[in-house]
Amino acid sequence: MTVKTLTSNQLSPGTTISLDGGIYRVESAVKVTVAKATPFIKTTLKNLMTDQLIEKNFKEGQTVEEVSLSERQLEYLYVEGKDYLFLDVGSLDTLLVPRTVIGDKVNYLKEGIELKAMFYGDTIFSVELPQFLELMVVKIEGGESSSPTSNATKKAFLETGAEIEVPLFIEVGDITKIDTFTNEFVQRV
Repeated sequence: MTVKTLTSNQLSPGTTISLDGGIYRVESAVKVTVAKATPFIKTTLKNLMTDQLIEKNFKEGQTVEEVSLSERQLEYLYVEGKDYLFLDVGSLDTLLVPRTVIGDKVNYLKEGIELKAMFYGDTIFSVELPQFLELMVVKIEGGESSSPTSNATKKAFLETGAEIEVPLFIEVGDITKIDTFTNEFVQRV
């Protein structure tokens, strides 16, 4: 974990900063110049713990602490109480990840799935699933149609608990490729 100082003029989207005890990623930064007023830097910041967006103005040239996050590969093991147990693939240590960090990604957690995790020191801030996962359909609802050429869909429940819309030809037991970024069916495997 490294901390370096930069000025507000150097803020750009993607920069991670420490502010008021929190860690934020800069989503946007624009220099604002108003006639007969001091220019300032208007930013939109995302709190990496809560995913909350805030707007913050900085004086031009104001000192800001930039922090570097480290990335680690984690393998999902199982639920333990209200948290999720992962194996750090690099160090082979186990760690508990709070439900608040996992969020709705829990719908795609399956034993053995590897994901990227961002850390500041020993604190985990976010996890990123692989874009595509292959998961089995365990239940189907609705989707009765007499026209085989229509673009009709039906609701499918996956082995991880996720619900997605699938084409009518998908049946219970089919393995489907899912785009975890868009929560959409890609193809039958």
